[in-house]
Amino acid sequence: MPASTRGVLVTGASRGIGRAVAVAFAALGDRVAVHYGSSRADAEETLRLLPGDGHALVAGDLADPAVAHDVTGAAQEALGGIDVLVNNAATAPTAGNRHAIADVTYADWQLAWRRMTDVNLIGAANVTYLVARHLIGRGAGGSVVNVGSRGAFRGEPDYPAYAATKAALHAFGQSMAVALAPHGISVTSVAPGFVATERQSAKLAGPVGDALRAESPFGRVGTPQEIAAAVVHLAAPGARWASGTILDLNGASYLR
Repeated sequence: MPASTRGVLVTGASRGIGRAVAVAFAALGDRVAVHYGSSRADAEETLRLLPGDGHALVAGDLADPAVAHDVTGAAQEALGGIDVLVNNAATAPTAGNRHAIADVTYADWQLAWRRMTDVNLIGAANVTYLVARHLIGRGAGGSVVNVGSRGAFRGEPDYPAYAATKAALHAFGQSMAVALAPHGISVTSVAPGFVATERQSAKLAGPVGDALRAESPFGRVGTPQEIAAAVVHLAAPGARWASGTILDLNGASYLR
């Protein structure tokens, strides 16, 4: 299907990598459903930045299976169908959900694991199911791109649930690549390293900023636009043979 006619659902698109991905698809002429969990103002800013028309906002906490169903249905209706899904929504590491095993209570440990699993893995799996069934029902090919993490491979000792759910998302993507190939649907994943999103600006400006930049031999961290460019490439019909790929996007900061 020509890129200019695609409907694209980007979850977690209110800012950061998700916003950059939404902008990149819209720049190709695609219609984009901007999903957000709680920050409508940020999502409306993403919508304002999208070139072209036919875009939409869809809202809801993907940790709830019923909400995931409603979000996917709303995106299908608003776009006239979904051809590309980008699973970007995630509960990301923050000071408030740090759960280093030696430092947190059992209750906080359980809370971190439950929340990250429900959003990062099960939410993505549910939306993938719904979009895949939509595509199969239409008899149409399409693309799913999962936004994973470098942490899935190198580990995240202060945020083990984050690393584990991103590793599981990568594995889920590879299972779906095999399952959905007969239907003409490609499934790939990207594994970004540290990225200079709005959420990370204070950290990059602070005492650990130089150490973060030094992780890469390029002497810097990644940009949301670099991640978006890779996602757009993997979602293109010409990249279908890459299905099953997990693409490292970390500036050679971690090699495997």
